[in-house]
This record gives sequence, structure tokens and C-alpha cells, in this order.
Amino acid sequence: MSVSYKSLCDDFYVDMYVNTKFDLPSNRETLLGFFDRIRKQYPEMATLTRDNNAEYCLEHDRQAGRNFWASVDVDRVGSGVLNPLSFEEVFGLDKFVLSLVPYMLGINGLDVESLDLTFGLDFDFSGNHNEIIAEAFFSGSPFAEMFDLPGAGPVALSPTIITALDDDCSTRMRLSIDSKTDESEIRSKKYDKDKPVTLYLTVRQYPQVGKEFDIVESFEKQCRLIMELMDEKIVPNFVMPLTAAIAHRR
Repeated sequence: MSVSYKSLCDDFYVDMYVNTKFDLPSNRETLLGFFDRIRKQYPEMATLTRDNNAEYCLEHDRQAGRNFWASVDVDRVGSGVLNPLSFEEVFGLDKFVLSLVPYMLGINGLDVESLDLTFGLDFDFSGNHNEIIAEAFFSGSPFAEMFDLPGAGPVALSPTIITALDDDCSTRMRLSIDSKTDESEIRSKKYDKDKPVTLYLTVRQYPQVGKEFDIVESFEKQCRLIMELMDEKIVPNFVMPLTAAIAHRR
């Protein structure tokens, strides 16, 4: 890792999800056994919650802006870390979860719909997110001409691109910059200081036709890819212009 991503933003997090074709087990013994095994490896993860969508999540209370979590939903299992101290720390949790899912949740290569690895970077800004995104990424482009129209300016601007990283399109990259400013804030000129601009980078792997899907092998490949993309493409071409635009408005 050539840069510390946390030093470039206000919050940095890594999320991993295995999306499945079949519904995952929902019985009490299986889920408790799975989460208890994680808790034994990571004793600080001792709080188990359930939301209205039947997603169970094991995590520890946030301390100094950090958090570890692992979850089981109807058709996906995930894990992640908020503001990790190192990639060994976050990837260690993800790999441990992936090592459990075959024999504790019955997930194998045939059952995998896709494997997602996401880097998220939050940038605090108490103003119109759309204007920041327009300044950082659309200045000098044909789109900039549309922002000069009479009125309050851009209302919804959350650009997203999806790019295939191989010939069969089984490996894909998704980049999005998410504005959380709504119309009521634009009309009132009162902006929520707690809503950040967020950059998401996801590398998704689909099973290849005729090939056995190895979850751990794929995850390791995706880790290498996403870090190369961050260092070579995302930081210089997206993170730096975004932080410069925010600094210009402050």
C-alpha cells in the first residue's frame, strides 16, 4: 500500500459480501454457532443485533471511530472494518469469515452469485454535495455548460461507472461518488453537517462459466486488484480532485 487511505478522507471502510443463489440457513443453532466461532476469534465482537429484514450482525461497540462487524442476511454473508489500522487487520477478518462459510453455512462455489469487495471513503462537507462533485469532476466538460443554467444548480449528481476488467466480464469494477444532499437542503440553504460525500470502489467477481469458483482465491485476487486501482487510478484522479474541491469551498 503506497498511501494511507485514512489520511485522505474522514472515514475509510472495507466491506466484503458473498452473495448467494440459495437462501442461507436461518435456524438458531446454525447462526449462533457461526457468530460464536467469530466471537471466539475476535472477543471484542460481542454484540449481536437483528434488523427488520432478518439480517443478523455481530459487531463491537465503536471505539475511537473504529468498528468490526460480520453479518448474515437471507442471501448474503458479509464482514468489514471501519477505519482499520492495517489491511492485514481487515483482510484477516474477511478471510476468517470466508474460511467458515463452507462448513458452517453450507456455501460452496456452486452457490456463489458473486463476491464483492468494497472500499468506501467518506469526506465531510457541510454544503451542497452536488456542487462539490460538479467542481471536482465536471469542470471543463460539456456537462459543465448545463450547470450554468439559471437556478440553484445541480440537484442530483452521483456519477457511477461500471467497467469490465477481463474479456468475459466476470470481473468488474464499479466506481461511484455519492451525493447525500436533498432538495429541501438546497431550497433552505441549510445543510446536514453529518452527511458526507462518499466515494465507493467495488471489485465484483462472478463465477466463470465452466470453472470452479474458489472463494478465498478470488478474494485474494480482488484484494490485489482493488489496491492497484486505488493507488494507480482512484487516488490521483478522483480522491485528490475531490479533496481539493472541498478545501476550495471551506
